Amino acid sequence: MRTVARTPRMRSLHLRVAGWPGHRAGQHVDLRLTAEDGYQAVRSYSIASAPGEPLVELAVERLEGGEVSPYLVDEARAGDRFEVRGPLGGYFVWGAADGGPLFLAAGGSGIAPLMAMVREAARVAVPFRLLYSCRTLADVAYREQLAGHDVKVALTRAQPAGWAGYSRRVDPAMLREVAWPPPAGALSYVCGPSGFVEAVAGGLAALGHPPGSIRTERFGPTG
Repeated sequence: MRTVARTPRMRSLHLRVAGWPGHRAGQHVDLRLTAEDGYQAVRSYSIASAPGEPLVELAVERLEGGEVSPYLVDEARAGDRFEVRGPLGGYFVWGAADGGPLFLAAGGSGIAPLMAMVREAARVAVPFRLLYSCRTLADVAYREQLAGHDVKVALTRAQPAGWAGYSRRVDPAMLREVAWPPPAGALSYVCGPSGFVEAVAGGLAALGHPPGSIRTERFGPTG
């Protein structure tokens, strides 16, 4: 295993998984940790690496008071071993055969499964646009990897001097600007806290995106 810091609160774990069968962009794994006293904890993490990459990349955000994420973000080191079950999930997935173009919307750590889609879409030359909502610029993960792609960033709490992106939460006016009128075959993937997902999915439907073309994945509130 090797690790890469993505933000002050997020870290990527790059795992070499024996017998890994391959995955689809958007899938996740269950990670099981066992303490010296035998206590075990299992958590699910989305896969951020594109299909076919030799290491499985998991993006983990530290949750204050969490049981597992503080260890993975702050203490895990190269050489640590974990039990991995997966890949899991068959709904929130995308591959070139599914078509496009893609509209991707990430709230906070919801970027993890969408990074797998960004990487795969770039590899197979399927057009995509990503709307990425974070609290501050420091919370924007994968900035280097996203540079040069069609990415719109919204900072909801604080913005640096000269900030040219959005400075508010996602709203209908923002979606009208960034979510192009849905051409035939367009697909949307939305991942983040429940409120964010509901706002984006509802806004896309109001803009005429067929409900069947919008796939969502959500997690509990993160503030």
